[in-house]
Amino acid sequence: MTLQDRVDEDLKDAMKTRQAEKLGVLRMLKSALKYAAIEKHGAEGKLDDQEAAGVVRKQVKQRQDAIEGFEKGNRPELAAKEKAEAVYLEAYLPKGLSAEEVAALVKEAIAQAGATSKAQFGAVMKLAQEKAAGRADGKTLSEEIKKALP
Repeated sequence: MTLQDRVDEDLKDAMKTRQAEKLGVLRMLKSALKYAAIEKHGAEGKLDDQEAAGVVRKQVKQRQDAIEGFEKGNRPELAAKEKAEAVYLEAYLPKGLSAEEVAALVKEAIAQAGATSKAQFGAVMKLAQEKAAGRADGKTLSEEIKKALP
């Protein structure tokens, strides 16, 4: 079952069980997935799971940014709503990498790129992102690469 099929099934279940908050999040996610599919593959196109996970990751990132903004603006009730939405969305993402796994992945990317200084940061980052395949965010990878490169 593809990620999009899982979203569709969960959307139906949320309708049947009348879970309004979850239903709203899933409708938004389905819309974002459909929009991305049309953008990449045309009107009848479908996203593969990796592309769909990228869309979900983008939606989670938007929620995290909104949470940060609401907390700075002293709006805890809106931040709580965004946090709940992020939890629903994160259920569709693959399990993230641990700190040790990220460090090992970065070391491997540095060795593969033959990087010896921070000047090769971009090449290492590109390899690390390919290896992580969405299981680690760019900020985490970037920080680990900066620590590892002399």
